[in-house]
Amino acid sequence: MAKRITIDPITRIEGHLRIDVDVDNNAVSNAWASCTMWRGIENILRGRDPRDAWLFTQRFCGVCTTVHAMASVRAVEDALQLEVPLNAQYIRNLILIAHALHDHIVHFYQLSALDWVDILQIPKADLNATTKLAESISPWTRNSREEFKAAQDRVNAVAASGQLGIFMNGYWGHPAMRLSPEVNLLAFTHYVQALEYQRKALQVVGILGSKTPHIQNLTVGGVANAINLDNASALNMDRLEMIRGLLEEVVQFVNQVYFVDVCALAAMYPDWFKIGKGVNNYMAVPDLPLDSAGTSYDLPGGTIMNGNIGGVHAFKTASDKDFRAAVSEDVAHAYYQGDKPLHPWKGVTDPDFTGWTAEQKYSWVKAPRYNGAPMQVGPLAQVLVGFAQGHPLTVKHASRAIETIGAVGHFQVTPGMLESTLGRHGARAIRASMLAELAQKHLQLLTDNIAKGDTAVFNQPVFPSHEIEGVGTHEAPRGTLSHWVVVKDAKIKNYQAVVPSTWNASPRDASGAQGPYEASLMHTPLARPEEPLEVLRTIHSFDPCMACACHTFDPTGQEIAKVKVL
Repeated sequence: MAKRITIDPITRIEGHLRIDVDVDNNAVSNAWASCTMWRGIENILRGRDPRDAWLFTQRFCGVCTTVHAMASVRAVEDALQLEVPLNAQYIRNLILIAHALHDHIVHFYQLSALDWVDILQIPKADLNATTKLAESISPWTRNSREEFKAAQDRVNAVAASGQLGIFMNGYWGHPAMRLSPEVNLLAFTHYVQALEYQRKALQVVGILGSKTPHIQNLTVGGVANAINLDNASALNMDRLEMIRGLLEEVVQFVNQVYFVDVCALAAMYPDWFKIGKGVNNYMAVPDLPLDSAGTSYDLPGGTIMNGNIGGVHAFKTASDKDFRAAVSEDVAHAYYQGDKPLHPWKGVTDPDFTGWTAEQKYSWVKAPRYNGAPMQVGPLAQVLVGFAQGHPLTVKHASRAIETIGAVGHFQVTPGMLESTLGRHGARAIRASMLAELAQKHLQLLTDNIAKGDTAVFNQPVFPSHEIEGVGTHEAPRGTLSHWVVVKDAKIKNYQAVVPSTWNASPRDASGAQGPYEASLMHTPLARPEEPLEVLRTIHSFDPCMACACHTFDPTGQEIAKVKVL
């Protein structure tokens, strides 16, 4: 007889997520993903000036900040068919790249690595053996005995104190953890170093965006960065060189540490290439525009249905007509009013909380669908869509990952194996290496364009009185993000955000089709059902980010307070 296990909340993610699984014969036989917060900012935006929307929407979250700001201004620009100056495109691209590099580093080391790395095995590690291993797989100069000893001493001190702090609730000693003490020490040392390099990536965001989180430099029509090579207060050569230096350090960490660690981890857990596949419909949107009109991009987009990589359908632009027409949101199992799927431009976000019921409503997340089908979004989708189209940068770094995993693990690796829990981690590392290369490219594009004498950063928006519709997209760290806006009389008539974790954390739709989180957990083996580490591994591989806007109630459901914003 199946046993129900509830994990609430899922930790080491942003926001509040509950996972319920039925376990039969030590394997998952059914699953439900439930977001336990409501996002109501869409309703706050009605009647406001469209030029202000981005300031509100990036408050959906304290992690996914820049991405919502960018999708929002792009939505309004799309509605107006407003072009953006080249400098603004490059500055935006650099902010997005730096933010994504920070996000990917944090996701692997701080939010996921401890699903695979046993902290309490580190005191047993041989320092000389760890150093030899590290030097054999990477030229990283900080793979030194001194760095490993400092990390080991830190763990020894924590273990000796009897107070494990942030490591208190790990599943240490779990039979699904099988790295050697030396590999555990290597990974933990990089865990500590990662804190330093993710900060350097965010410094780039702060320099260009004025602050982080929640950048301040965007505007509908461009950016507010003044460019003046002779002014110490403007974007000048000193600041561009500062950005270059920071990016060079982050790029080196990504290529010599993060990418190598993910490949090595994957090689040591080969069985996890057979676990966590789930929904095999994939979607990504083009991103990092290379011209003012948004007709050319550095990253491709498209869809793959039913795992048919050879049948990939490419999106030509970020606002592809097929994408614009195909997206809808179903609320059959979500806490919202309504009884049929709605296109985002017609979307409604009116709450209707009924309590958790597996057969009826059980999540604050809607169920986005593409032509009625659930879609998996994120780095795995991005890599598969790019690889299927023969996108040179994707092929280059995906091939390098496949070769590295195979070399370390001594087994054959194929692109199809990426459709798995560990494949999602591998795809994120591939994407990070791609973005590291593009960071340097776009900084040079910006520098060269300024050197030509072009300092333009803004085109003035002009709003008509009639109704217009727009969609702004971005291929965010967690996947396809889209903001949908309807404007009339220069005011927001309707606004809907369909975010990556909405696609992936989707509950069942009216037809009963599971979302990607739920489907990926099916048939997952559990060594100890009372310690469901394997469930956490797969859910964390998506990098869930549930936080948006939180409404506070007391235990009886009564509202405690209303908070006015701006």
